[in-house]
Amino acid sequence: MKILIINGPNLNLLGKREPGVYGTQTFEDFFGKLQSDFSKTQLSYFQSNIEGEIITKIQEADDEYDGVILNAGAYTHTSIGIGDAIKAIGTPVIEVHISNTFGREEFRHQSYISPNAKGVILGFGLQSYVLAIQYFIAS
Repeated sequence: MKILIINGPNLNLLGKREPGVYGTQTFEDFFGKLQSDFSKTQLSYFQSNIEGEIITKIQEADDEYDGVILNAGAYTHTSIGIGDAIKAIGTPVIEVHISNTFGREEFRHQSYISPNAKGVILGFGLQSYVLAIQYFIAS
C-alpha cells in the first residue's frame, strides 16, 4: 500500500501557526510518527505553497499511489484547478482538514475538492490524517 500525503499553503508552518487552531506539533514530527505507526504502509509526503506544484503532484500520483490524502489548505476554497486535477485521475483522494472548516469563517464552508474526492475528514486535528490512512488500509 502506497499513500501520498499532500499539504498545501501554510501547512509548513504547523507548530507555529495559530496553535489554538492547528496545535503545536510540526507536520514533520507528526509524519515521522505516522511512518512508525503505519510501518507496513509506504507513506510519502509533499508540501507546497504553490498551486501549480500541488496540481502537478496530484497528476503524478495517478497509477503510482493507491491513495492520496490532500489537505489543500486555503486552496480548498479557491482552486478549481486542484478540483479538476482530482477529477482527472483514477487514484482516490481523501480531502482532509485539521480544523472543522464549517465552524470557521463562511468562506471556508466552500470546497472545490469535495465534489471530486472519495470522502472528506475534518475537525479531528492531525488525527484526521490517521483516519484517512486507516480508510485506505481497510478498503
